[in-house]
Amino acid sequence: MNHRRTTCFCIFLALMIFLGGCAGTDWQRVLDQIGNGPRDDGALSLQEIDAGLRETLRVGTDRVTAQLGRQDGFNADPAIRIPLPPRLAAARDMAARVGMAALFNDLELRLNRAAEAATPKAKELFWQAIREMTIQDVHAIFRGPDDAATRYFERKMTPALAAAMRPVVDQSLNEVGAVRAYNQVVAQVTAIPYAPEIRTDLTGYVVEQGMAGIFHYLAQEEAAIRRNPAKRTTELLRRVFGSL
Repeated sequence: MNHRRTTCFCIFLALMIFLGGCAGTDWQRVLDQIGNGPRDDGALSLQEIDAGLRETLRVGTDRVTAQLGRQDGFNADPAIRIPLPPRLAAARDMAARVGMAALFNDLELRLNRAAEAATPKAKELFWQAIREMTIQDVHAIFRGPDDAATRYFERKMTPALAAAMRPVVDQSLNEVGAVRAYNQVVAQVTAIPYAPEIRTDLTGYVVEQGMAGIFHYLAQEEAAIRRNPAKRTTELLRRVFGSL
């Protein structure tokens, strides 16, 4: 098999990931439709198939970052709401006995607000990873589980995403008053005799928890795009997936 056919076949395999839930698909007809350039007969070209795959991934990440990057995107969602770091959570239990729990609760809210403010900044990093996908990546995604694309992103992006989000989260923590709330908590707790050490890296903690929330919903969005035609909301996606 020459290089051109190998490339074509790999892109086809990648497309199958997101269409795996469509029963009764005539895959031979799809193979017959794939070309290497623009087609006059209305059939899909290789470029359209490749673009359709990348569009699918862009749509998924756009939806997730929009969902989480708004007020209460984290705070009101029990699946991904960011709790206090363990040291602070333990201190809150102790502080509650002397009427100081409200300070801790306010800090917890502000941690979630910081994650919400930082999340939209992640979208361009996801799109950059999509642009950099290789044929080898396509093979790995095809051979992997239902959340293979999400885990690809997680492996490829975690260091870069954490580094990019850290200054954004740091700024967000200041803007939403989390740093001020944290300093108040530390001052109150350290004034209590025999109080435990509660200082922690708030920025690193929110970055870690925020990324976990993004990947949690990206996995769900990936599964939905594979299985639900209603999720294919752009003209390109309707053309690519509607041909099956």
